[in-house]
Amino acid sequence: MFVDEANVTLRAGNGGNGCASFRREKFVPNGGPDGGDGGRGGDVYAVGDSNVSDLEQFTFSPNISAGNGGNGAGRQKTGESGKDAILRLPLGTVVINPDNGEIVAEVVSEGEKVMLLRGGRGGLGNLHFKSSVNRAPRQFTYGTEGESAEFKLVLKTIADAGMVGFPNAGKSSLVSILTPARPKIGAYPFTTLHVNIGTILYPDTYQKLLLADIPGLIEGASENRGLGHKFLRHIERCKALVAVIDMAGTDGRDPCDDYKKLVEELGKYSKDLLKKPMVIAANKMDEDSAKKNLKKFLKKYPKLDTIAISCLTEEGIPRLKAELLRLCNPQPR
Repeated sequence: MFVDEANVTLRAGNGGNGCASFRREKFVPNGGPDGGDGGRGGDVYAVGDSNVSDLEQFTFSPNISAGNGGNGAGRQKTGESGKDAILRLPLGTVVINPDNGEIVAEVVSEGEKVMLLRGGRGGLGNLHFKSSVNRAPRQFTYGTEGESAEFKLVLKTIADAGMVGFPNAGKSSLVSILTPARPKIGAYPFTTLHVNIGTILYPDTYQKLLLADIPGLIEGASENRGLGHKFLRHIERCKALVAVIDMAGTDGRDPCDDYKKLVEELGKYSKDLLKKPMVIAANKMDEDSAKKNLKKFLKKYPKLDTIAISCLTEEGIPRLKAELLRLCNPQPR
């Protein structure tokens, strides 16, 4: 199960209490104060980890607490510091304050560490209160409480290219050809129920690209209809987009109309998506109707970067892979 949203309740550790103690040693009468300080409470951190793929762990363990600091002790012994709590998050995770929707932190690179909550301070031992007029202080302070809060974790996948298209356009089949990933494939809508991430390998140049397959959009997806709206955020960070169009016009669909509606839905969700480089994968060219529809499509949209492909015969696949590499890794002129 791919989980890209989770609500968590976090608590930093409390600081330990200071100690009121007096030196007690043989042959040392009237020993002075020697109470140690309390240890600090543990902090809560978010850390980017490329080995974590989603937020599933937080659906089963939403309550996370850092360790409390230890209390101070005699002989000026400071309490042990509380253990920090580390949230290992997949790259691209956004931490949001659910009360006001404010973004608290973003983790986008490996090993990036962001403090979410600060632990409490340790209390002071009575040693700190010794003075010329207070030779035997019995005062000490308690440790302060650590911060606590609820957060919403939202994963925005970091991929080089994002693949979008309407149901049954052939996205899952294309992913299985371009990458080693094996998503579910079926001749019915919404076979893909979560984002699939695959790696396109280029053995000749030792390069690779991450490809995100976004579940099928439908008209009105930007307004929370269907499944696609839930996953559109996964292409916000992509360098390029692949629009997979069913050029055979399965079930009476019009490829030209599909492209128009697809662009409209992307634009309604975010205008920035339309600024990304896009290649059109004109799929199902092994069917007779596709050739006729492709001519009509190219006549209506002559300036689009369109590549005719077939997931059945693998026609155009090498060209598509090369074009994706060019769009995601543009070479200086």
